[in-house]
Amino acid sequence: MNRFTHFELASNDLEKTAQFYRDVFGWQIQKWEGPVDYWLVTTGDTSTPGINGGLMQADDNFRGTVNTIEVNDIDAAIAKVKAHGGEIIFDKQPIPGVGFQAYFKDNAGIIVGLHQADPRAGL
Repeated sequence: MNRFTHFELASNDLEKTAQFYRDVFGWQIQKWEGPVDYWLVTTGDTSTPGINGGLMQADDNFRGTVNTIEVNDIDAAIAKVKAHGGEIIFDKQPIPGVGFQAYFKDNAGIIVGLHQADPRAGL
């Protein structure tokens, strides 16, 4: 796998940001029913090229846009990131019923997410 499959826009005002992208691009955006304040973004029909994403709360580590790479083994990916000079800034965490997520800075300081799908995560 190892492909970009998801984006996240970090904002200090999630409702305002959601409304902006709804109005400007016609995206479908809805609040996730999970344990964190997160909004799911559908940018278009899956029959056309593109990826969907989410809105998350901005903080000191997360500002702007973060892209996420889907991996088969998040633990192995984290080990490789560290071995090649990357820094884990948000260690592996379960997203209940979805999978595992982590974030790192690469050797140039770019923040990237890692995701391993696993519907049993956190349950």
